[in-house]
Amino acid sequence: MRKKRTKFILAVLLPLQYLALLLLRQFPEFVETVYSNGFFPFFSTILRYTFGWVPFSVGDVLYTLMGIYLIRWFFKNYKRVVRGPRGFLLDILASVSVIYFIFNLMWGLNYYRPPLHKSLELDRDYTTEELLEITEVLIERANALHRELGYADSTKIELPYDQKQIFESSLDGYHELTKIHPELSYRALSLKKSGWSLGLTYMGYSGYYNPLTGEAQVNNLIKTYKFPVVAAHEQAHQLGYAAENEANFIATLATIHNPDPYIKYTGYIFVLRYCINELARRDIDSYRRLLPTVNFGILESYREMREFWASYENPLEDVSKLFWDQFLKANNQQQGIMSYSYMVALVVNYFEKHPL
Repeated sequence: MRKKRTKFILAVLLPLQYLALLLLRQFPEFVETVYSNGFFPFFSTILRYTFGWVPFSVGDVLYTLMGIYLIRWFFKNYKRVVRGPRGFLLDILASVSVIYFIFNLMWGLNYYRPPLHKSLELDRDYTTEELLEITEVLIERANALHRELGYADSTKIELPYDQKQIFESSLDGYHELTKIHPELSYRALSLKKSGWSLGLTYMGYSGYYNPLTGEAQVNNLIKTYKFPVVAAHEQAHQLGYAAENEANFIATLATIHNPDPYIKYTGYIFVLRYCINELARRDIDSYRRLLPTVNFGILESYREMREFWASYENPLEDVSKLFWDQFLKANNQQQGIMSYSYMVALVVNYFEKHPL
């Protein structure tokens, strides 16, 4: 009887938690001060020190065990759906309530902090002329780095590092970035190659952050230039930047500030792709004029990534992206997946304030 009462209380707490989050959404500065800059950095750093030294992904193992337990539980209890649907539903709601609480405590409240452009005191909007200007600068810098590395304009650059070396090098980028933005200080490396990389690829993802262990998981199947940026992106999540567009922006800063010219190069061509694609949507004539000025070797890197993802296209990816879109919208990202374009706004306005 006591056990049933506990489950009932947990189930009732689920909608109350949701209402509390709706209220908390109205106080982003409070979330920023108390959680994102208070509890979370301390807690996440402890997690990275605890699990970062383990040579494999502890989070992958935990998720695997949880998946096995879930399948076993449903197999043992499926008859209750017919015999006692109320008790079955109570178990589900109580479990979801606990999971929801743990998720928000260990990570999810970061979705309710103020948007990054406010923290960096940047404008939210930008003109096509401003986008065109920064795109031209990025093309110039990317082309110059391509040549400085000793490659012909038509040659696609392959990074001369293995994935472990890229993980270790990511610390240097954040170290340099901290000189400009102390709040982005990163300690205790906890970057792992995901054991579920094939599954992530079929779902269309390059990596993920595990809030249970504080590990940043990177899909080890992704190609060449994206790997350093994805690593830096997941590190931004470890620092408490939950929004995907903001993590992309911070990854851009961390890679282009990296002292290693190869890592720097990956950051430049990553952000260039975002800007030139946005330019195509806003001003197709300027896009057609600028695209031929990009070194062919850079365009080949883009083609390689397109072909990589195209080779894994499947219906599961559409379902996965639909789920992720709804997840983002439920967690204070009103535009869902489409909010990724906000990253361009951050880039344009940041580099107007801090010229390259």
